[in-house]
Amino acid sequence: MSLNRRKFLSMAGSMAAVAATPFESLMAAQPAFHLPANFSIKILATNWGFDGSVDQFCAKAKQAGYDGIEMWWPGTKLGQDELFDALKKHQLELGLLCGVGETDPGKHVDAFKAMINAAAKQDRQRPLYINCHSGKDYFPVDSNNDMIEHTISLAKKTGITICHETHRSRILFAAHVAKQYLDKNPQMRVTLDISHWCNVHESLLYDQEETVQAVLKRVDHIHTRVGHPQGPQVNDPRAPEWENALKRHLGWWDKVVELKIASGAKHLTMLTEFGPPDYMPTLPYTRQALADQWGINVHMMQLLRKRYQG
Repeated sequence: MSLNRRKFLSMAGSMAAVAATPFESLMAAQPAFHLPANFSIKILATNWGFDGSVDQFCAKAKQAGYDGIEMWWPGTKLGQDELFDALKKHQLELGLLCGVGETDPGKHVDAFKAMINAAAKQDRQRPLYINCHSGKDYFPVDSNNDMIEHTISLAKKTGITICHETHRSRILFAAHVAKQYLDKNPQMRVTLDISHWCNVHESLLYDQEETVQAVLKRVDHIHTRVGHPQGPQVNDPRAPEWENALKRHLGWWDKVVELKIASGAKHLTMLTEFGPPDYMPTLPYTRQALADQWGINVHMMQLLRKRYQG
């Protein structure tokens, strides 16, 4: 890396840190509603973009102060052994991801069911939840509903929380489409990654308030990435130019927490999920990331702890 580029990145990082101080203080304030002492937020780390081993990732997550990790269900016994051994060693909780890439609806449904059945019925460590990257946005409604109905039945049989993520290209890729599936399936549960909808609808969703509020009532897990009308991830949520986007997302997350408390739940899970390039914007030609992914995720974890746990 050239001296000038290093200088630019160093200056950018310093400017972000300076600009963040009063902004951080503002955003770390607790919400208006009462937070009971017996209610907790469990915050998990993503291994998305991490280049080391599972053991190294778990060690880093534990040292940073995370409660657990979220990872894709490993398809091999070797991968499963590596995961569960690391979780036990570092005393971390687990959230699992399940999803397949089959483009044929029938093959996709079969592969998805096989994967999530294996994840839910393993007996090494009970996951806090299973987050589904289910279906495709272009699949027939019947195929998508088949997967939804299967997860509802599986959740009843196992007692595991199973949620479908509001993710581009998946079943719940847009707010109005999600509401249609939720209306048809009253027991369907949601992982809220609303940054995707900001991108899909090219807005902060002020024109879909009623729909969004209806979806928030079905959320059991949150991916705390901040999106904006032109993309699913701001370059750095500590930067003052993203104040409105961050406040908007905090408002949605606050509402989910408030609803959980009102329901009598004792905890809610959140994942800090700012991603690496190309989710993270980069400099042209070099693809040098404009900000530190791990640092941003740890910042979000600390912000959420201050906000919801004092």
